[in-house]
Amino acid sequence: MLEGMSSAVGDETALAPVERVVEHYLAARGAAKPSPHTLAAYRRDLEAVLACAAAVRECAPEQVRLADLTTAVMRQAFARFATRRAASSVTRAWSTWNGFFAFLVSEAMVEGNPMSAVQRPRTAPREPKPLLGEDTPERLLEALAAGCRKARDPWPERDLAVLALALLTGMRSAELLALRLDSLGGRPGERRIRVVGKGERTRSIPIEEPLEALIQQYLRTRRERFGVALAGDDALLVDNRGAALRRGGLQYLVRQCYRHAGVNDRVAKGTLVHALRHTFATRLAEDGASVTEIMRLLGHASLNSSQSYIDVTAAAQREAARSNRTYGVLGRLGHGGADEVGG
Repeated sequence: MLEGMSSAVGDETALAPVERVVEHYLAARGAAKPSPHTLAAYRRDLEAVLACAAAVRECAPEQVRLADLTTAVMRQAFARFATRRAASSVTRAWSTWNGFFAFLVSEAMVEGNPMSAVQRPRTAPREPKPLLGEDTPERLLEALAAGCRKARDPWPERDLAVLALALLTGMRSAELLALRLDSLGGRPGERRIRVVGKGERTRSIPIEEPLEALIQQYLRTRRERFGVALAGDDALLVDNRGAALRRGGLQYLVRQCYRHAGVNDRVAKGTLVHALRHTFATRLAEDGASVTEIMRLLGHASLNSSQSYIDVTAAAQREAARSNRTYGVLGRLGHGGADEVGG
């Protein structure tokens, strides 16, 4: 925020408590119906950095006013925030505050956005962690289709629909949970699913007839279970009580499905639902999809994140080629190097 802001935007606005403005911002973001998890993450980042700004100003967070958030204060606040936090957490918080200030500028509450002058760490794209084993996705789906997993109230059609959706669309957890019945559109055989991703960016993912049939079968069993008509704005995925599935419930469901299929040892630690997304993207790369196609289907904001799947696939292919036993024969024959070419 620029020095002298109070005279430019009005004393009353400049003296507004930041805590109150944060509530106004979150209410405005809520109109777009982001997931509760997303809103909670915005709140955590805004409150955590605000506490750091308060420490810089040597006051309590509730005493910080908009006029106090100068460029210098925001730089110092983020320097404090970055202490003992991972670069990815700092980058996420930077993006949250950048969006917050952009909103304030659009509402004519501040003159400018200071975040361009606040340094953020550069983080390399995370290495994809798909399910291990070439046959793991098939083994997982076949196990769910063959019999009920152990549960007090089994619902195999729902379980199969959730896992198949994740494996065949590559959606993030929050995106799956935000789906509504009217997210599905298009004519039979040409269905697409509309996804609201990060930054409220939307994309449309095609789904083929086998997945469409699974979803319709799940919806039939849902109507039978609860005996109610379904409306377009109802959540697509629900728990065993008919309420919208939430993040913890989704993670528990996926974890139990892994156990039922006996593939626990093929899931990278801490991935759960994201392993299904990574598997979707990795298979796209293996089957020759371009980085642009992968970016659009996954909802990435840049090519860099999508390129990592291409790079990892290329490395895996080279490792597979290297393991060819014929290379061992060449090594024993003394042709292990490549110093001379075409000599």
